[in-house]
Amino acid sequence: MLKHTLLHPEILHAIARAGHHGRILLADGNYPASTTLGPNATLVSLNLSPGVVTVCQVLDAILATVPIEKAFVMDYERTGPYALSSDPPVWNDIRGLMKSHGLGFDLQLVEKWQFYKEVTVPAHILTVQTADTQIFANLVLDIGVRMK
Repeated sequence: MLKHTLLHPEILHAIARAGHHGRILLADGNYPASTTLGPNATLVSLNLSPGVVTVCQVLDAILATVPIEKAFVMDYERTGPYALSSDPPVWNDIRGLMKSHGLGFDLQLVEKWQFYKEVTVPAHILTVQTADTQIFANLVLDIGVRMK
């Protein structure tokens, strides 16, 4: 039995074969995961029922397993039916997890349509589709270098 918190065999396999600059997408339940998959990416569906499993739950397990050098989110809309007037609440939760795992950088914001392009690149190695019901809970992580 593994001693760290990440136990999912497909997720571990994708991360273990990735290396530096491998890109991981943690997608909320609304994200079109099957149609925005990079050519080398594995899709793991953890969307059991609404709210089970969340992006933050997956993020916590991944941050305990692999070094991350960059993280970005899909910037929210300021007009239209899904417009927000401030950062989505889930971003504070993500930032808190990043800080608790010792990451010294903040989330970068990427415009929605550019975000979709960023996860169709060859470096995209894994999408974890969650059932998170929070909007704009999509997060991309770039794997860093293990220093110790």
